[in-house]
Amino acid sequence: MEQPNDLILEMQNGSEKAFSRLYTMYSEAIYGIIYSIVLDEGTAEEVLQDVFIKVWNNAASYSVNKGRFFTWLLNIARNTAIDETRSKAFKNSKKNLSTTNFVDILSSSDSLNKKTNAIGLKKFVDALKPACIKIIDLLYFKGFTQAEASKTLDIPLGTIKTRNRTCINDLRVMVLG
Repeated sequence: MEQPNDLILEMQNGSEKAFSRLYTMYSEAIYGIIYSIVLDEGTAEEVLQDVFIKVWNNAASYSVNKGRFFTWLLNIARNTAIDETRSKAFKNSKKNLSTTNFVDILSSSDSLNKKTNAIGLKKFVDALKPACIKIIDLLYFKGFTQAEASKTLDIPLGTIKTRNRTCINDLRVMVLG
């Protein structure tokens, strides 16, 4: 069985076959993260394609020495999904939603859903303090800026930044052991 690092090197050397294997390995987990941000299957599928196009086009910028491939990929996906939610087209598509859609959004607003759990992240986030869960959910799963999270939670911006850093460190310790 080929190792991800071997596939990454092959992809960086232009191997479409290696890129295809990486897509197969990671697309489901990345889709779950994207969906938890955009909350729309069609948009999530489009963003997923955009993410992997960016991965292919920017493959040379990834370095094993700088961190795990999945973390690099996850950051591209998260940023692309957040950019999509901030786009004018996305906002316009959400303006004329029916009231039943709002009920669906509210009933499924737990962004730490089963699709997100495809990478096993939910159990770690659930083990954090409630304040951390709220902050991580807003910043990383719902795509809020720190300023927006500050207003939503009625907490000073500096406190949000500090708690976010602390919560991410706590999460890192849990995940990495």
